[in-house]
Amino acid sequence: MKRRILAAVAACAAGLAGLVGVAPQAQAATAVTFTPRTVTSPHETQYVVALGSVQLSMTATQTAYVYSTLRVNNASNTTLADNEVRCAGPGGWTKNEVLGQNVLITSADAPASLRDIGVTTRFLVHPGAAGTVTCTTYLRSANLGLGNSTMRLVGGELKFADTSVGNTTAGAPIQADDGDTPTGRVSALNSTDKTVREPAIDVFETAPVTGLSVFGDMELMACYPEPAGYDCPVNQMTAKVTLFVNQWKADGTVCKSDASATGTAVVRRDVHHLVVPLNTHFTAATGNGCVPKFNFYVKTDWLSGSTGAVQMAASGLPDAVGSTATHNDAMSHTFAVTY
Repeated sequence: MKRRILAAVAACAAGLAGLVGVAPQAQAATAVTFTPRTVTSPHETQYVVALGSVQLSMTATQTAYVYSTLRVNNASNTTLADNEVRCAGPGGWTKNEVLGQNVLITSADAPASLRDIGVTTRFLVHPGAAGTVTCTTYLRSANLGLGNSTMRLVGGELKFADTSVGNTTAGAPIQADDGDTPTGRVSALNSTDKTVREPAIDVFETAPVTGLSVFGDMELMACYPEPAGYDCPVNQMTAKVTLFVNQWKADGTVCKSDASATGTAVVRRDVHHLVVPLNTHFTAATGNGCVPKFNFYVKTDWLSGSTGAVQMAASGLPDAVGSTATHNDAMSHTFAVTY
């Protein structure tokens, strides 16, 4: 898939800096900011550079929230820009996530938000064993035209936004994605397969909480499967994306529902893949049989335009420039931070 460049992924600029319902800054662990630079990207071979790392000493039961953001612009040609975070911990534990999108050439006849983009990757880490967890942000890029292209990394940061996130009563993090072990997976969106309900987390129970800050970061792709010659007959796909959150009663019926985090996404052919970040602040109900049991999922509805897909995982990403060693990453994912 020529323009996808080894299953790289997407994130839109809107709402990337906002965090709802997370712990105050005093609880944050070490953080690092990224040095501005001009990045030169080769034609269809990924450039990979580490931007910074953070470390956190964790217990076996601890869950933390890692947050990485970067901003790029001034592209000399349409260029892939991925924000990848790779975490490693005790016993060989790993957790990888990658989001990104094509930043359009500076002179493109396109909205400024597609020529000057923010890319945020955020998720939970839970190694399940005591030890030090190290997370590193990598910028992955590739020129989508001939020769090399340049773009400007304006800056960014990597941090543990919360070092003590509540787990389920079973001790698991409240998170759903494809993980970083399966092969890359996509779920088709088109006039026949109009709806995808994933990522989704089944009903889980927590200790009594005031509420959940629920996130659903969705990777949408236009023109999938890509036709021979890479010429898409329709120049964009339009889809509606909604984050559904439910709370349950002790008798197994629904106590409260929320679907306020929703939006319509237009994925242009030249952008190719786009993440729609969703977030809702869900206050837990009490009384009337309501208990701290919840579930949530993202529903994506194809509306019009080209065929498309929800991208769930990426496979075969080179570890470094020219590396024959590869790894897999999760892409579309959903998680919750308790408060």
